Amino acid sequence: MIIKTATFVKSSGKWQDCPEAIIPEYAFIGRSNVGKSSLINAMMNHKDLAKTSQTPGKTQLINHFLVNEQWYLTDLPGYGYAKVSKSIRKDFEKLITNYILNRRNLVNLFVLVDSRHKPQTIDMEFIQWCGESGVPFSIVFTKADKLKPNAAIKNVEDYKTELHKTWEDLPEIYVTSAEKKEGCEEILHFIEKTNDFLVQNNINFDE
Repeated sequence: MIIKTATFVKSSGKWQDCPEAIIPEYAFIGRSNVGKSSLINAMMNHKDLAKTSQTPGKTQLINHFLVNEQWYLTDLPGYGYAKVSKSIRKDFEKLITNYILNRRNLVNLFVLVDSRHKPQTIDMEFIQWCGESGVPFSIVFTKADKLKPNAAIKNVEDYKTELHKTWEDLPEIYVTSAEKKEGCEEILHFIEKTNDFLVQNNINFDE
């Protein structure tokens, strides 16, 4: 997929305030400091489309971007903030949950996982929740360039091993590096292929 245009649409504090749900939407989520904004910017060939920060929890709203005038890329607040109060964390979790479960044009949720770490409980629990809730999702391992190739591969395999304890079939898995733009083309190809399927099967999201 060639990215011709990628423009910011709006930020929403409630899922009900999101743009009209009439075109396909692909959302990105992960723990704080997982490299979500950097990956989005790499995919869109835009240095500062999504705002990056050294401060975990920078994304506190649902941010929509319109890509190629055809589909929405959605930057979601992260889960598992360590440096915010329990009440704020609860508000984030409610916002995320309501969006994921109620946004009818959400075609796929990309769950970002830091490839530098062994399987983390919070990631495993969120992935499990997605499966139990019937949410279509893929797993995206980030920051692969920060490790030696064999170490990154081992961590990904460790996640697969853990997931296979409760999952028979695993979702699509991508290994990425925002810095080197690795994996970006594969994710965009998945989105393009999915959009083509929706068009060919005359699937729309109007109620």
